[in-house]
Amino acid sequence: MEPPKQRVIQEYVPGKQLTLAHVIANPDPMLYTKLGIEEASAIGILTLTPTETAIIAADIATKAAHVSIGYLDRFTGSLVIVGEVSAVSMAIEAVNIFLAEKLAFTIAPLTRS
Repeated sequence: MEPPKQRVIQEYVPGKQLTLAHVIANPDPMLYTKLGIEEASAIGILTLTPTETAIIAADIATKAAHVSIGYLDRFTGSLVIVGEVSAVSMAIEAVNIFLAEKLAFTIAPLTRS
C-alpha cells in the first residue's frame, strides 16, 4: 500500500509592495528570443503586489520614458519593459516614486546587471 500523498497548499498574502525592480543592460539576444519580446538595449523587470498593480506600473512606466511593454501579467504581478538603458531605468524609478509617494507602497531599490 502506498503512503498517502501530501497536499501542499500555498497561501499568498500580499502587502502593498514592489518586490523587484531590476534593469538588465545589454542582455544576451537569446533572452529576447526566449521571452518572445522585441530586442532593445535593456530589459526592466518588476514584480508587484497586489498583482493588479502591474497595470498601474505599466501605465506609469510608459508615460515616464520611451519604453515598451514586453510582458504584463496582472495575475502574478509581473511586468517586463524594454527600451534604452536610461529610459528603462527612468521608467522604473518613476514607478518606484509614484508607488511610494501616492500609494504608500514599500518599494525595492533599483538594481542593475
